[in-house]
Amino acid sequence: MNIRFSGFGGQGVVLAGVIYGRAATIEGKNALQTQSYGSASRGGASKSDVIISDEQIYELEFTTPDVLIAMSQEAYTIYAQQLKEQCIVIVEKDLVRTEGVKIYSIPATRIAEGLGQKIMANIVMLGFMSALVSEVQPQIVSKDAVCKAIYESVPKGTGDKNIQAFEEGYKLGMFNLKLQSTKS
Repeated sequence: MNIRFSGFGGQGVVLAGVIYGRAATIEGKNALQTQSYGSASRGGASKSDVIISDEQIYELEFTTPDVLIAMSQEAYTIYAQQLKEQCIVIVEKDLVRTEGVKIYSIPATRIAEGLGQKIMANIVMLGFMSALVSEVQPQIVSKDAVCKAIYESVPKGTGDKNIQAFEEGYKLGMFNLKLQSTKS
């Protein structure tokens, strides 16, 4: 599975990719995470690509993701051109506008602000994405593995708050899936 987290510097897209890749290794899978960001650490374009496989991984990058998370308009505009037909597209509802594309959207920043930490929007987004991916490919990475990876990756003393942010996103992802199944 190829997953691209994208946005601008300061949104935590690299950390989200690191956490999800680490969660895959906790599950005994192979994972490769690469990152790219603009010359300005905050505000410049940023992406984190994660490849997860049961087999050895020989490629360092991919061109078409299975999942695209876009937390900024610029990221969506750039990477939406490279989508597979069955790609799961998740956008930051308050920052990204789309037309004519089936997407999932979540106000991750607003939810994180409601938890008292705007900076945790990436973890809210990670929870949302984890729920959606678990429906499509339940064998990829478990919720427990992602939670363990969060605790291992975030600064000491912030684990519980980050898990709360993850859970908020995960609940919304599961709610979205239920809505979709009732519409079908």
